Amino acid sequence: MIANAPTPPIPHIIDGKQTAEDIKAEIALEVAALKAAGKKAPHLAAILVGHDGGSETYVRNKVLACERVGFGSTLLRFEDDITEAELLAQVDDLNRDPEIDGFIVQLPLPAHINPEKVIEAIRPEKDVDGFHPMNIGRMVAGLPALLPATPSGIVELLSRQGIKTSGKHAVVIGRSNIVGTPVSILLAKNLDTANCTVTLCHSRTRNLAEICRTADIVVAAIGRPEFVTADMVRPGAVVIDVGTTRVPDATKKSGYTLKGDVNFAEVAPLASAITPVPGGVGPMTIAMLLLNTLRAAKGEIYPNPAS
Repeated sequence: MIANAPTPPIPHIIDGKQTAEDIKAEIALEVAALKAAGKKAPHLAAILVGHDGGSETYVRNKVLACERVGFGSTLLRFEDDITEAELLAQVDDLNRDPEIDGFIVQLPLPAHINPEKVIEAIRPEKDVDGFHPMNIGRMVAGLPALLPATPSGIVELLSRQGIKTSGKHAVVIGRSNIVGTPVSILLAKNLDTANCTVTLCHSRTRNLAEICRTADIVVAAIGRPEFVTADMVRPGAVVIDVGTTRVPDATKKSGYTLKGDVNFAEVAPLASAITPVPGGVGPMTIAMLLLNTLRAAKGEIYPNPAS
């Protein structure tokens, strides 16, 4: 051991679970006030097709979160042989139901169903996942919108953790319409919680590791377990891990281990702050979904006759 060698900094583990609980507590207070004023509680519905393990867990957590904040909730389950036309009919029913303030169609869907067609069938004012082209377009234009839950959860997490973003260089790895592209847009916005210079990287990016090493903030959303390694992160960077991949693990009762897109053991000692998996971004996604449902129920973005 080298004498007087500097002690590596202890990384700040960003507690997304506690931050999400704080948001849910705020929502619960507002729901209680709505009820006290004689108004109905917001109601969130979810459509689940098939038996994907990750989707099952995610939807179950959404139902529990609704109970936690005082929302009404509805879960509609269908086998994976449901036709696209039948699913679109279910979407239309929820669009027309005045008791439902917002709903989601859990992704992924079976291969024979076009997810874009389903997303576009959801009325924008009930699109609490924030995936509809109307909400995406309003977000890009800087207009009030129901924002995509995971990207807005990332921005909210950075803000509530006191992590400065203005003037920082953020590198986003992954360009999906669900996370990578929208979070790159939100981080670049002229807002106190953003104002980053953003580089959006993907599978065709050359010199990816070199680019990542220039980042103050790294958002890993590529869907490849432990893709981001120590050689891709400069000391002191903030690392946000969006990945949640189930990796077979015979030592676990469940038969799998949940891995993020970041090699936590390698990267954490370098980072000034880092999200764990699980317990980082995932809980924030659900919290922002609830917040979108509350906003939809109150008619904050689109007029709601019941609000």
